[in-house]
Amino acid sequence: MAEELTQENPEIPETPETPEAVLEDAADADGDEPVKQRKNGLYPGVSDELAENMKSGWADTELHDLEPIAQAAETAARRAALSARFPGERLVIPAGNLKTRSNDTEYSFRASVEYAYLTGNQTEDGVLVLEPKGDGHTATIYLLPRSDRENGEFWLSGQGELWVGRRHSLTEAGKLYGIPASDVRELAANLREATGPVRVVRGHDAGIEAALTDKVTAERDEELRVFLSEARLVKDEFEIGELQKAVDSTVRGFEDVVKVLDRAEATSERYIEGTFLLRARVEGNDVGYGSICAAGPHACTLHWVRNDGPVRSGDLLLLDAGVETHTYYTADVTRTLPVNGRYSELQKKIYDAVYDAQEAGIAAVQPGAKYRDFHDASQRVLAARLVEWGLVEGPVERVLELGLQRRWTLHGTGHMLGMDVHDCAAARVETYVDGTLEPGMVLTVEPGLYFQADDLTVPEEYRGIGVRIEDDILVTADGNRNLSAGLPRRSDEVEEWMAALKG
Repeated sequence: MAEELTQENPEIPETPETPEAVLEDAADADGDEPVKQRKNGLYPGVSDELAENMKSGWADTELHDLEPIAQAAETAARRAALSARFPGERLVIPAGNLKTRSNDTEYSFRASVEYAYLTGNQTEDGVLVLEPKGDGHTATIYLLPRSDRENGEFWLSGQGELWVGRRHSLTEAGKLYGIPASDVRELAANLREATGPVRVVRGHDAGIEAALTDKVTAERDEELRVFLSEARLVKDEFEIGELQKAVDSTVRGFEDVVKVLDRAEATSERYIEGTFLLRARVEGNDVGYGSICAAGPHACTLHWVRNDGPVRSGDLLLLDAGVETHTYYTADVTRTLPVNGRYSELQKKIYDAVYDAQEAGIAAVQPGAKYRDFHDASQRVLAARLVEWGLVEGPVERVLELGLQRRWTLHGTGHMLGMDVHDCAAARVETYVDGTLEPGMVLTVEPGLYFQADDLTVPEEYRGIGVRIEDDILVTADGNRNLSAGLPRRSDEVEEWMAALKG
């Protein structure tokens, strides 16, 4: 990685009202160097001649034939719904800022879900503002303009164009997103002078929040966040298409993993993680969450993301992973695979119990059904098997009433899915977990059984076996559709699939 010429911490400030560095001209009136040099940089400064040279001789790269992004109609409709919900109020939805990983390197940026959902834009420091006008609102997207060539920002700033790539001009952004674009560096000052009711989505941009500190309340801002979370409960056609893309890429990622299990045996779970990540980065934006590549007893740790353990023939591999598309929609799929391609008798017994529980859960996903129904259906099957195997005293109704099955089932049977892997998390309980399923909702169904390696209440041969099967289910007008049906689920089909992929 090259070393910047600029200041020691060359990041855009949290309040983007002033440039990140003193980048006026190459030299100020007193002849002092205005750009703070890196402590251990190799250049002592920028000469007047070099600064002047860098200002000119560049071709015009403005893009003139841009078309609106694919979801422009959908984002406009979402903004219209938001406008109708909060008439007469200024609404401020930030994308967020870069976060430092270490010293002068940053984490990869991912815009806030609320901002990306309403704009389709994904750049740092962006802010969507809906200003009340008549019976509705006027929307403006505030962005950093292209880095300045007159003051040297484009090559001297650590976030300048020659360091991190070209930003869209404000004119280009307006064409892409169908929203007039303005310079975000002026926004904080404007917001400080704003009058009338204001709401902001908190937790993403400290500078914007500081500018509004005397104008907003936590209660009113939470109402905005809840509304935007509940708006995503029912997906539009664009979103469903993106989720299907995410799932299809995920299916290919699982196939990639099966083909290299021998290499994972020679190394570790990290080989599986890296293999799946390659598919996610080639076909999408990234993984939608940290991949769980849990072999052997690690499968009993629900969110095992260290992925540093051995992969052994005869053990199971619990792979819980999802590709995130370029528009931030993520799949969330789990399969529990025999590393050597064949389930043992006990592994198959446990796997088949989880499969039957998932079948019952998927069947319960219907329009008009209670959200909880699929969870209850799956848990009933698992509780019955635990009683049948003599691991817990029945009857089944007693086990369910007391929740005794949870020692081995541990988690809920699913969650909403979308731009967050656990989507719509801020929705009210009455509209989510106590709500009713509607066509367009997408949720996971993912029962599991986990027998911890140190669980003395089960026979020794059970210990260290963990099984989860997870699919992404779309509620349709007449039932449901399994978006991840491209991956086999039944134990015999899994074995046949694995054998075919291994040649």
